[in-house]
Amino acid sequence: MKDFKKYYQLNATPDQVYLALTTETTIMLWTGDQAEMEPVPDTEFSLWDGAIVGKNVEFEKDRKIVQQWYFGEDGEVSLVTIKLHAEGDKATSVEVRHTNIPDEAYEDIVDGWNNIYMASLQDFYN
Repeated sequence: MKDFKKYYQLNATPDQVYLALTTETTIMLWTGDQAEMEPVPDTEFSLWDGAIVGKNVEFEKDRKIVQQWYFGEDGEVSLVTIKLHAEGDKATSVEVRHTNIPDEAYEDIVDGWNNIYMASLQDFYN
């Protein structure tokens, strides 16, 4: 199992980014796909029309989101923590920490964070 941690810059305030990550309608706008999300602990979620599925663990409004992501048919679970840090008046540093990633999925996960998930959010706010 491997861990991943990286910071991303977004041209939006932490409250805007939080809403984009926790509001089903807004998620569908920036992903272009179906999503199921309710910002309530112990609820299941689905992003990118089921490409990412898991369970919401913790929410700290405008500051932090913790989720379990499910992998494959073996029932492996990784933990994703997203922290939002204000950068001046109109920007946010998004800290992504993804732990317990299966070795065989690591490269795809890193590519997904860099070139799909966060790239889509960055495009949404530019």
